[in-house]
Amino acid sequence: MRSRLFVSLLALSAALAAGPSLAQGYGRAPVDDPMTTASNARPNYGGGFIELLMTGRDPTPSRGGVVYNRPGYSAYGQSARPAAGYEVDPFEQAAGRGRGGVNADGRVAALGQPLEMERPIERMIDPRFRKQEVAYDGPHKPGTIIIDTPQRFLFLVQPNGRALRYGIGVGRPGFSWAGMKTVSRKAEWPNWTPPPEMLKRRPDLPRFMPGGPENPMGARALYLGSSLYRIHGTNEPHTIGQAVSSGCIRMTNDDVTDLYERVRVGAKVLVI
Repeated sequence: MRSRLFVSLLALSAALAAGPSLAQGYGRAPVDDPMTTASNARPNYGGGFIELLMTGRDPTPSRGGVVYNRPGYSAYGQSARPAAGYEVDPFEQAAGRGRGGVNADGRVAALGQPLEMERPIERMIDPRFRKQEVAYDGPHKPGTIIIDTPQRFLFLVQPNGRALRYGIGVGRPGFSWAGMKTVSRKAEWPNWTPPPEMLKRRPDLPRFMPGGPENPMGARALYLGSSLYRIHGTNEPHTIGQAVSSGCIRMTNDDVTDLYERVRVGAKVLVI
């Protein structure tokens, strides 16, 4: 029994030593034999104890052994073409961006390179400053304008105990005022000529600016008596509800246009 076991072990050792080519029985290993590595064509015994026993090579990958999952090879060492790259992200594709984070128009959308904004960020106006009709039980006649500076509201008195209320921007601290005025003149897309007092504070301002969308006077202006103050539109609608002006009353262009159509020259304006 011992002699048979000894002979069997010798036969097994001889077959392993002859390599996988003899084990196949054809005298040479096939070109695509997965047991032969492409790098050095040395027999590959599958790692583990047999690899160490037959070759003396340490099969541990971190110490020089066989590494199966190297780039370009499968789990058994067969040659495989490396992937050409990642496929297009369907979410980026749906958003109009192609490979590499590049938009359809060729602009880079990643890698830290900023993009120009398609349009300026819109700042929302508090809904309470939007035009609405409210009750009014005061003593003033219809057609009178009442400006509530602390609350940032302009009221246009209407018949039957009603009033139209608009949100406004008012003078910043040191530039607010109060009193009774009249509408002395009205103008559409008014020009702007900063008064000397303003130029003294802001010498960088232009001496004259024609009317238009870029003009800080906005779409309409109602001039108040002989003073320098006006009720006018603005190209900065986000300032409605704030105290930022030099004493003028600001409204959105839509609201000042609506007010302009409703108010006549000579109307009373009470500022409180």
